[in-house]
Amino acid sequence: MRTDILDYLQQEVYSRCAKPTNKFGMGCYYHIEAVVKNGELLAEKYGADKEIVMIAAWLHDIASITDYALYEDHHIHGADIAYNLLTELSYEQDKIELVQKCIRNHRGSKQIDKTSVEELCVADADAISHFDSLPSLLYLAYKERDMDIEKGIEFVKGKLERSFNKLSPESKTYYKNKYQQVMSVLNQ
Repeated sequence: MRTDILDYLQQEVYSRCAKPTNKFGMGCYYHIEAVVKNGELLAEKYGADKEIVMIAAWLHDIASITDYALYEDHHIHGADIAYNLLTELSYEQDKIELVQKCIRNHRGSKQIDKTSVEELCVADADAISHFDSLPSLLYLAYKERDMDIEKGIEFVKGKLERSFNKLSPESKTYYKNKYQQVMSVLNQ
């Protein structure tokens, strides 16, 4: 495991998230951190290459936090940024390509086939991370979008339901209890 690269990427992502030009604020860092943690868990569960999954998880939203103008195609731009960063860190070329595929294919809102277990882990970790980032979703609803209590709850519930539905069938089973617990709290 290349902990030197993982440590560097964590610091790099934190630094980019902390910049005033990052439209998503520090909540995005906590989202990315949750993707890494869930990606590591899923990699262990599914027998994926944990290093590839964790590196891709750190970098999956790098384009969005670097330049908001890249948000719409951040999965494509992020793969390019990952290539440059990992090449500078002398990471193996074949592994860089695997990381890039994970980044290109992580978006649940895009119907892109996952051709490796690593891609599946990153995409599922991205979707489920919203359950670990509930305060950020509430902040988005109430502070950024100025919603009232009812509209905010419906917004968050809708986001979480869409995220859960993006999961692979295996991960839906794995995360079913987490989904039910969070939705139960929001339904009270």
